[in-house]
Amino acid sequence: MGKFLPTLNMENDSLETLSAFLEEPIFLLAEDQKSIAAALQVSVGSEVAPAEVRNTSISSRENVATDTFTDQEIKLEVAEEPIPIKGNFSKGILVIHEEASLNADVMDMLVKMLNACGHSMSEVGLLAAENLENRSLEEFKALNAHVVLKFGRIKHPINQLPINSYEIHTEEETEYLFADALTSIAEDKGLKRQLWGALQLLFNLSTGTK
Repeated sequence: MGKFLPTLNMENDSLETLSAFLEEPIFLLAEDQKSIAAALQVSVGSEVAPAEVRNTSISSRENVATDTFTDQEIKLEVAEEPIPIKGNFSKGILVIHEEASLNADVMDMLVKMLNACGHSMSEVGLLAAENLENRSLEEFKALNAHVVLKFGRIKHPINQLPINSYEIHTEEETEYLFADALTSIAEDKGLKRQLWGALQLLFNLSTGTK
């Protein structure tokens, strides 16, 4: 009666360790030895291949995760800072001016006009046109300005609004007034009168200030 041979893991056991599982020694012909050796090579080869595939798959997932993380880092790096506004901007009155900075005379005129309308500079935000360039309309709306006074030329999508100079235009919950550059207005009495008349309408001075 033949001996029962336990199932062997041919990948881990060599021909030398095979005899340890048998009660009696066995002898293999040369042809059998070659067949078993060939089977071992095929078995080992067939087991390595899936491991290589698994390793490749893991590497691919790691690369995807790394690429995704890198993309997120890039998005964070290129994220724009909020549009810079000078002043407290407590009442949502935004003054956009063409000039990079306002000299003392121009600032004095602006302060006096706003005071005459019942507003102090603490309620106003100042925004130089250069700081608004290349910013989207969505970014601008995020400022949540209730009144926008635009003086002079700027490069921004709000120029597309159908607004005539020195006329009041309401867009959603924001009121707009476009006028000449503050420097030009300070030097021209006619432009000063135009601006004062428009500000009176904007702030309803005939029925009280806003």
